[in-house]
Amino acid sequence: MKDQWQRIIYVGKARSLKQRVRSYFQAARHQSAKTRALVANIADLDYILTDSEIEALILECNLIKEYRPKYNISLRDDKSYPYLKVTLHEDFPRVFITRSRVRDGSRYFGPYTNVGAVRETLEVLQSVFPLRSCHKKAFTPGGRPCLNAHIKRCLAPCSGQVDPQTYREMIQQVLLFLEGRQDDLVRSVRAEMEQAAENLEFERAAQLRDRLRAIEQVAARQKIVSDDREDADILAIALAQLEAVVQVFFIRAGKLVGRENFVVKNPQELPADELLNEFLKQYYTAAEVIPPMVLLPFELSEHQLISQWLREKRGGRVELKVPMRGEKRQLVEMAMRNAKEALEQRRQEKDVQRRGLEGALVALRDELGLPDLPRRIECFDISNLQGSESVASMAVAVNGELKNKEYRRFQVKTVTGPNDFASLQEVVGRRFQRGLAERELIARGELSPHQAKFARFPDLLIIDGGKGQLTAVREVMTRLGVDDIPTFGLAKEFEHLFGEGRPDPIILPRSSPALHLLQHLRDEAHRFALSYHQQRRSQRTIRSALDDIPGIGPARRRALLKHFGSVQKIKEASLEQLGQVKGLSAGAAREVYEFFHPGGE
Repeated sequence: MKDQWQRIIYVGKARSLKQRVRSYFQAARHQSAKTRALVANIADLDYILTDSEIEALILECNLIKEYRPKYNISLRDDKSYPYLKVTLHEDFPRVFITRSRVRDGSRYFGPYTNVGAVRETLEVLQSVFPLRSCHKKAFTPGGRPCLNAHIKRCLAPCSGQVDPQTYREMIQQVLLFLEGRQDDLVRSVRAEMEQAAENLEFERAAQLRDRLRAIEQVAARQKIVSDDREDADILAIALAQLEAVVQVFFIRAGKLVGRENFVVKNPQELPADELLNEFLKQYYTAAEVIPPMVLLPFELSEHQLISQWLREKRGGRVELKVPMRGEKRQLVEMAMRNAKEALEQRRQEKDVQRRGLEGALVALRDELGLPDLPRRIECFDISNLQGSESVASMAVAVNGELKNKEYRRFQVKTVTGPNDFASLQEVVGRRFQRGLAERELIARGELSPHQAKFARFPDLLIIDGGKGQLTAVREVMTRLGVDDIPTFGLAKEFEHLFGEGRPDPIILPRSSPALHLLQHLRDEAHRFALSYHQQRRSQRTIRSALDDIPGIGPARRRALLKHFGSVQKIKEASLEQLGQVKGLSAGAAREVYEFFHPGGE
């Protein structure tokens, strides 16, 4: 379903399209307010025919993930959930945290909702297993090992101290650990330790003994919750008005090895069974591990279809089960209690945060003499190095909360040299010129408010700087007719606020939540501008370093940087290593080598 600007706002599937669509446009009095809002925004409808319900389910999941429609349920910020990645496609795999998944032959574990817990897991792994943590792609036998190798925290593949087969055997143990199969892992490490002792490799046997003890300590903290030693996931849900919390318990070999809370947006106010039905499809689309059993608190509307889909996805038996009594029912009820507790905690935390932010906005209104609460605050900052690569940023807070998606960055185009006054005039002027133009397009129906990036003006504008910066910005705002927007400069040295026509600065107490809000927003603007400036400087350095090499065009520059990761690594590479770069001929490799090592030095 699409709106008048052809944006996809809802994706669904049905055996009978006619009946499904009719249900949205009949008996509106029986529909929720959110469903009525969806119907009111439908301007067009597309459909795709599939050969089976399974194909329709997979297509539905993929389209929701791709377009993230407004009226479909969605995992809150699911694109940024962390995973643990094991780079199995490398000769000597690494384990690290990532927020993106690519099809490169790696194994991913997650998604996790608590990045702190993921870091803790990674630290345990690195303390138990001597994994490499470097980013090297090529290794030179006999090279100098890193500090981790000297303190026995890495097997040092970089210097040829371990062969790929031995390292791979350790990685298989890491996979058992991450899969929650500590019992299998203990047996594997104990057998390896005993074999090393028989071979009189006592130092290696001692290292394996220490590893075994660490693994047993982790296993001892896991609670045995099932006597049948099966692998299972347990799903439970607690429902609020526009969102829900889904609790997922992970049972591996009968032990509770972990749990995750997922916040689910519920724009159509679906009932718990339908919401859990939709969550399960989205969750297992992203999850790497599918157990043979999934325990649920109630039957799903697409129970059999989802079971079939999970079986095909796993390549083995998957049973969706609603236990009515016994040990498994107790586990489901425990998960339900935890889901309700998590939802209540979330409600209380949001209430406390909302009251705190509302108090900060009220204090800002009163201290600065604003006509209304500053619901939307924008802050501008400039970043450059002696006038070079000058850029600017706009950080945004709405109702006191930072809105990263609304941050904007600018290249300063008309100013040469280190002139913050002129740079702020240019950038703020461009921001409001673009906003005024978008407002005209919206008024003519040629632009959706959702597509506009600058049409919404701030209730309060903050400039990083003092009286000079403020005066420069107010000049351009007056010229554009937007000088009714309250504007202040926040000087970093003493954290004083300067307003137009005020001879003395406004000094907020250091403990003031209003000052803390402005400082946080100003620091965000500074961080965002600085990161963009550093990015542009890095790109310029790369261009200037590689552009001068004969025979190295854009494609070969990209290949070199992809292979080595940085110009410094390219400079340090041997002729043989340069020759291994895909798309680089022997002659081109020699040109690169001789450019960085003139005269064979």
